[in-house]
Amino acid sequence: MSSSGEFALWEVFVRTRSGLNHRHVGSVHAADAKMAIEAARDTYTRRMEGISLWVVPSASITASDPGDADALFAPAEDKVYRHPTFYPIPDHIKNI
Repeated sequence: MSSSGEFALWEVFVRTRSGLNHRHVGSVHAADAKMAIEAARDTYTRRMEGISLWVVPSASITASDPGDADALFAPAEDKVYRHPTFYPIPDHIKNI
């Protein structure tokens, strides 16, 4: 809790099914990680939408500047081998 009496902001990520990635769904205010998990559960999984929750203090997240996107991501353009575009993927394979 901050000195002004406000709870910290936590970012919430939910995994909806086994084999899928966690997805950012929103934020909650909480005094600690346990309270953040409980608030996230109550807010974002009321209808059994998830099987796993992650909560991360917002202050711990460092983001890139969208204005730097060209310089930051340009080196990846010449690495097409990292994407499965050259391989046939069977129809029964999901979530790749």
